[in-house]
Amino acid sequence: MSNDTDVLIIGGGAAGMMAAIAAAGGGSRVCITEKNEKLGKKLFITVKGRCNLTNACPADEIFDHILSNKKFLYSAVNGFTNADVMAFFEDNGVHLKTERGGRVFPVSDHSSDIIKALEKSIRSLGVSIRLNTGIKSLIIKDGICKGALTYSGERITAGSVIVATGGLSYPSTGSTGDGYRFAAAAGVKVTERYPGLVPFIIAGDICPRLQGLSLKHISVRITRRDNGKKLYEGFGEAMFTHFGVSGPLILTASSEIAPDEYTAAPVLHIDLKPALSSDELDKRLIRDFEKAGNREFKNSLSELLPSKLIPVIVGLSGIDPYKKVNSVTRQERRTLGGLLKDLKMDIVSTGGYEEAVITRGGVDVKEINPKSFEAKKVRGLYFAGEVLDVDAHTGGYNLQIAWSTGYAAGAGAADTQG
Repeated sequence: MSNDTDVLIIGGGAAGMMAAIAAAGGGSRVCITEKNEKLGKKLFITVKGRCNLTNACPADEIFDHILSNKKFLYSAVNGFTNADVMAFFEDNGVHLKTERGGRVFPVSDHSSDIIKALEKSIRSLGVSIRLNTGIKSLIIKDGICKGALTYSGERITAGSVIVATGGLSYPSTGSTGDGYRFAAAAGVKVTERYPGLVPFIIAGDICPRLQGLSLKHISVRITRRDNGKKLYEGFGEAMFTHFGVSGPLILTASSEIAPDEYTAAPVLHIDLKPALSSDELDKRLIRDFEKAGNREFKNSLSELLPSKLIPVIVGLSGIDPYKKVNSVTRQERRTLGGLLKDLKMDIVSTGGYEEAVITRGGVDVKEINPKSFEAKKVRGLYFAGEVLDVDAHTGGYNLQIAWSTGYAAGAGAADTQG
């Protein structure tokens, strides 16, 4: 009896849609099943609906930003590069722009344009799309994956199956870990998983008081509380939330630090004036204080700090806020300078999967062929995208991984049909 389809793709996100395009482009009959009512639900909310779809850095620099298993991704990323991704969307009518840090967005700033381009390409290739269709389990016999069983009890037979179900981040978009369950049931190892690219939860009341404040051009260092060992250091932008700190710099830090380090409640150090040495900052403070003349201390920092930050710094400095600025002692000024160069906060933990951009950990890449993305233990079973144990910095790199692995898996699954 013939199969219902040549290639069945479970999951209609970035990796799944690109896998469909590659497989159908290779001449295979392709079917996508998606548990949601539409394709690309997580793509739709990426970067507040703007969709940072890749990074325009030189192709070989992509690997500098991959944090887990970069060697495994060499073939896939070189096989479908960031230039290929940009060309694909431009060819499908999406005009692109490159912003700070090489981040690539649609000119419209609408993620819906990215999804429409993918859907248009998929439909033009004759791919069957089945929405509101959840997959309960894979059909595996004699070490060969032959299809899947839906929750409604329907059997969908296929020559190959690609699992592109995403991870655990943003569970409201349908990322509930189905792919890990499929892998485990097939005998494919799954590594420990954690929220990735996620905000920090900070102790105390400083962050709620600063909620909504963005700080640009700051330096951040994270250390162990017990021995002062440096866990991360970086420069960029951060933002205070009602529970802690977020922003590109913090998200990157969260994925550079080993998950078990958070159990020791590490310390966040913020240098508010990284362009100035301690001595240069002290000279700046002297000039500002001289200019302020006979003002009270609490009214003397407006040229140095954002207004929302001033009362917090004044309180932490230990200097009487009503003290005349020309009466501030040298030691008090030095203490203030030290605070501006090293504002300390205690990290309680990271946020959960609800705030995480990606999932760290997943299907063990040692069990996956790095060229075809077929499972080594189960013929006809492929994995692509966030379900794999691969992750990267923020800045378009994780979506690049999704496009590249999806394309590789789609091409690999199509080849087996030939």
